[in-house]
Amino acid sequence: MDKHRCSLCNNLTIDYAFERKRNYLFCSFCNSIQMDPKYYISLENEKKRYELHKSDIFDLGYQNFVKPITDYVFQNLAKDSLGLDFGAGHGPVISELLKEKGFKIKIYDPFFHRDLNVLETKYDYIISCEVIEHFHNPAKEFKLLRNLLKANGKLILMTDPYNDETDFSKWYYKNDETHVFFYSKKTFEYIKEYYNFRNLIINNRLIIFET
Repeated sequence: MDKHRCSLCNNLTIDYAFERKRNYLFCSFCNSIQMDPKYYISLENEKKRYELHKSDIFDLGYQNFVKPITDYVFQNLAKDSLGLDFGAGHGPVISELLKEKGFKIKIYDPFFHRDLNVLETKYDYIISCEVIEHFHNPAKEFKLLRNLLKANGKLILMTDPYNDETDFSKWYYKNDETHVFFYSKKTFEYIKEYYNFRNLIINNRLIIFET
């Protein structure tokens, strides 16, 4: 049987579950669950899947969905601070909502806004909404995100962590074939320590790392 290493901490994983014709692995070191890479869909099909995402700035339902992030920025960051929407998608709704309130924010997305110049700047805050579960190489991505932050910066994430009560076989979050990496509280604690973040805040789906 092939041995797979965790794409975040590089420790050996074990088979965890076989669901929807896909194999999932568990890492006991960082407590993550990840899809076996041989079940990843092609980048072309991944992009097509993302093109189906709702991204209408006038959609009140979506505005409410991203409200934990926008409210946090409104309440905790100055308008003259510089932000980055990392993994903004084809319709960067959060960025537009922040710009409407006078915030300065740039956007980056590997499929739809691949401007590598924005990755040459340091930011006061980075937002990444429903993105980190798509990371094929979370070790590489978190290293990049950490390096893009200024001192006293904030990495503001939204995802759906799992916990001991999660029934993986019935968990809706794993049904999306582009969701390949799942985090627990312990996984975020590993990220905090390994990437040298000063503080970690977990508030349901909202996760904040501070430098």
